[in-house]
Amino acid sequence: MEFFELIDSGDGGRLERYGEYLLDRPDPQIIWKKSLSLPEWEKCDAYFKRISEDKGEWVIKTKIPESWGLEYNGVKFLAKLSPFKHTGVFPEQAPQWDYIYKKIKDESRDVNVLNIFAYTGIASLFAAKAGAKVTHVDSSKPAITWANENRALNGMSDSPIRWIIDDAIKFTSREIKRGAKYDAIIMDPPAYGHGPAGEVWDFNKDFPTLLSNCKQILSYSPLFVLANAYAISSSSITLANTLNDYFGSLGGQIENGELTLKEKSAGRLLSTGIWARWSK
Repeated sequence: MEFFELIDSGDGGRLERYGEYLLDRPDPQIIWKKSLSLPEWEKCDAYFKRISEDKGEWVIKTKIPESWGLEYNGVKFLAKLSPFKHTGVFPEQAPQWDYIYKKIKDESRDVNVLNIFAYTGIASLFAAKAGAKVTHVDSSKPAITWANENRALNGMSDSPIRWIIDDAIKFTSREIKRGAKYDAIIMDPPAYGHGPAGEVWDFNKDFPTLLSNCKQILSYSPLFVLANAYAISSSSITLANTLNDYFGSLGGQIENGELTLKEKSAGRLLSTGIWARWSK
């Protein structure tokens, strides 16, 4: 069984299967019609009910555990029904996980990776599995705890992953002063957010500052800089252009695109976010 399938989408929602559980989650950008009938959607094990624009709750129809295990290409991770409609897993990033693993695995040297806005750590685990030393940074203590649970699930307790609860800009600024260097940098910056001490993150204002910091802590033999973004009012071209400002002078190439899922019912592509990356 695949770890994920987008079964259907339409009328502001997604019908998704995470392992053995079928979930109905809202997605306001989906303005097209459903392909499957209402009875098919009602087979879901749980659905997320909106209470207001920024609040909601899961309505559980069957016996779903607090967490359940999934696996992709040899890496295991936990899915949970979070209060924010997410499951801790973004399956559209699977091609990115493959890229991270292969890019690091193909190197015949030690690779130092920084993962910022690292959330539940699936990208960190793929980097570590490929042999990298990983610094995993997120402002949320629950996210760091979840990421640690994912590491334990893989029996990777001895893997060189450093867990840090911090604000992205503050952390990278201190790394500049410390003279730290990273061969690869991964980031999933939100549109808006808060650091552990109440620091405010605004993508349009702060993303260039973060990239400037990242440029200064990139090693002399860098592999890649990868940025994924969700719920921002910009295109992947914007990400690519901004990455080019800071890393284009290093040569290599800049690529960009959309993060997508293909539904099983009608074969339509659902765009969930955007990405861009610089690579040597």
